[in-house]
Amino acid sequence: MERFGLDSKDRLRASALLLILLFLVLSRRTHRPGESSLYPLVVSTWPFLEAVERAWSAANNGNSAVDSVVEGCSACEELRCDGTVGPGGSPDENGETTIDAMVMDGVTMEVGAVAAMRYIKDGIKAARLVMRHTEHTLLVGEKASAFSISMGLPGPTDLSSPESIEKWNKWKENNCQPNFRKNVVPVNSCGPYHSNGLLLVAETTCLGDGPRRAVELRSNHFGRHSHDTISMAVIDKFGHIAVGTSTNGATFKIPGRVGDGPIAGSSAYADSDIGACGATGDGDIMMRFLPCYQVVESMRLGMTPKDAAKDAIARIARKFPDFVGAIFAVDKNGTHAGACHGWKFQYSVRSPEMHSAEVFTVLP
Repeated sequence: MERFGLDSKDRLRASALLLILLFLVLSRRTHRPGESSLYPLVVSTWPFLEAVERAWSAANNGNSAVDSVVEGCSACEELRCDGTVGPGGSPDENGETTIDAMVMDGVTMEVGAVAAMRYIKDGIKAARLVMRHTEHTLLVGEKASAFSISMGLPGPTDLSSPESIEKWNKWKENNCQPNFRKNVVPVNSCGPYHSNGLLLVAETTCLGDGPRRAVELRSNHFGRHSHDTISMAVIDKFGHIAVGTSTNGATFKIPGRVGDGPIAGSSAYADSDIGACGATGDGDIMMRFLPCYQVVESMRLGMTPKDAAKDAIARIARKFPDFVGAIFAVDKNGTHAGACHGWKFQYSVRSPEMHSAEVFTVLP
């Protein structure tokens, strides 16, 4: 440094600066799309950006992964994301909106869930109450509502909205079509429905046609805005992982129907030793495969999040080639990926490396 005319103090300052720069370079991890080692981290189905930011802010302020998931899903319930989360959407055959929700702690493996819950708008908070104040996993129907009110949640509340009632009335005017009934009479009116007493020949003798025929009918009323779920994973500052889901279910569902939203291993699953998964789509089909449990177990066996998500979707598609659904997977190091079938899927991510939540697009 003498040839540059630097005295001893200048040389000392320059050396110190070089050491600082070297430390910053070595300590900074190369960031690739879909990969992060910094916590907290939030991943959610769909571009539910406000919900993601709410969860990330909670986790960044030191809240637990469970509480941060509840914050994020609660935001979506309040915003009525896409009309498919929270009150005021997805009327059933009777015009009523009900709530399914679930929360899972990936450290303790505790789960709290509510299903077909009436009169309570705070689905994810009700699920957390089940986890905190009972030794059960799932409460359903009006008894879930009564429990939630006894634990301090506001209610009873009418979960319908002018929009949901208008949607239901138009459906009634269209002879209640499409619907989720099969092998019933009457076929083209609003019931009451009775079994036709017959099994279609195609369902009993042609093994390749029955399941495909049923799924093709389902495609008429399963889509991005007819049924959806917020499924969210949070890794908090301590590396603990939790997941949560909330949905008001399938539009014009048969009253009493419960989808995959409150089912651990189907709509979401977490294990802090491995990672987490969230799912969305045709829950009646997807819940038969427990895709999120499959994803986490595949990652446990060494699969990357991308390969694990693709594998879980492929398992369903082999049996139901016309189903629609999607999955995100994230490992404990923050690497995330998605996979989908039958539609384009988007999921949202927020980490300290990002100035705001970002949306990732996955093609079938």
